[in-house]
Amino acid sequence: MSYKNIFFSLLCSALLITSQVNAEETTATNIENTTESRTESSTESSNATANGNTEQATTMPHFDTEVAGVPFIISTEQLGTAVGVSGIIKHAGQPQASIFGLGLYSENDSNISFISFNNYALPGLKSWLFSTEYYRGYLSNGIYYVPAARAPGEPRTTNEVIAEGTESSLRVNARYVLPWGLGANGAARSLKQQRGEVEFNPLESGVTSINITPFQQQRDVTGYDNLPDIAQGLELKFDWDNRDSIGDTESGSQTRFTVRRDFGNDERNSWTTWELEQSAFVPFDGNMFFKEQVLAFNYYLADTPTWDSGTGVADKHRPPSFAGIKLGGFNRLRGYSSGQFYSRSAVSYSAEYRVKPHWQPLHNLPFYDFPWWQWSAFAETGQVSDSFDLSALHDDLKWTAGLGLRFNVEGVLVRIDFAKSENGGQTWFMVNQPF
Repeated sequence: MSYKNIFFSLLCSALLITSQVNAEETTATNIENTTESRTESSTESSNATANGNTEQATTMPHFDTEVAGVPFIISTEQLGTAVGVSGIIKHAGQPQASIFGLGLYSENDSNISFISFNNYALPGLKSWLFSTEYYRGYLSNGIYYVPAARAPGEPRTTNEVIAEGTESSLRVNARYVLPWGLGANGAARSLKQQRGEVEFNPLESGVTSINITPFQQQRDVTGYDNLPDIAQGLELKFDWDNRDSIGDTESGSQTRFTVRRDFGNDERNSWTTWELEQSAFVPFDGNMFFKEQVLAFNYYLADTPTWDSGTGVADKHRPPSFAGIKLGGFNRLRGYSSGQFYSRSAVSYSAEYRVKPHWQPLHNLPFYDFPWWQWSAFAETGQVSDSFDLSALHDDLKWTAGLGLRFNVEGVLVRIDFAKSENGGQTWFMVNQPF
């Protein structure tokens, strides 16, 4: 289990005990209400002025900040027994904003901490939202995948190693929502997506955004000082989210194109990667067993165009394995460990059959709200290659298949997937759909 698996398992545990923590879902109603309040107040103010009334109506939106926290205890192979605490502040200074934090300490002296500030708006920038997140983890007994030694011309592989390691990640995101489709009323209002007719025209449907994200990632594995240990640069992402709903998608599509650039310095080479991801969702009528049926498809293609630039092995413009193009983990090729396959380019195909049964035994639980649950069956295939060649990418494809459960718990989508591959099985405990 990598640090990401540990972190997200803890996150899921925290979400199950707190309440809604997804700012995009939990604050949507509040955003709508405060926007309506602004409109009503503006109308009242105009009427007051017309009538010569000097009393001014307030235009400030009202919202209540909510705070929740929970201690927890877990046990894993890497951590042993660990104790920690997580907390969430909803409507943190603004109706659409939230702050989430988590920290833990284990009996083998490992520790993990994470904090994020989500969806903040600045005065006068109606079409922008700003977020930042920071993660740091120290594992005294971590599991890592590092590039294996190989002869020229042989396929690139990775070795699993158990070692002491420190990782950190810092991301600062500026999201510009284009003023059309659901973004016509501003970035904050675009966070609320409702079921409705989906049109395949970004000017009329969905949310189109451009994300600008400076990033820094570091990983230091004891005994592997020869490996690159830092990636730092800029990520630019174009996203057209044309789904009818986030997390509970029945129809529509989502298109993402991401470019990451590390400009390098005197101590590390520059590099560039790009990723294209396309998802599509096809609904089917319900039947006597299921009230909702959806076929979900995802296509992923990625490359490192600078891979062969430079002279000599040490001078190649390639990203570190933890920051480059890879497959395996909780979203792609779920039957394999995180980052198990790393190379210049990658392709993957995923298909899921998602159903909501009429039978819902969790609906009447006294302490938590379970509006729905979902069953899924999925199959995936993919491959990495040292060249950006479609023939090589489709040679000896890796396959996984599995079953999953997804729960809406107080507005948070919790996912449990079990996937099988030729290497055995993997169980993932996550938040949000894989696509």
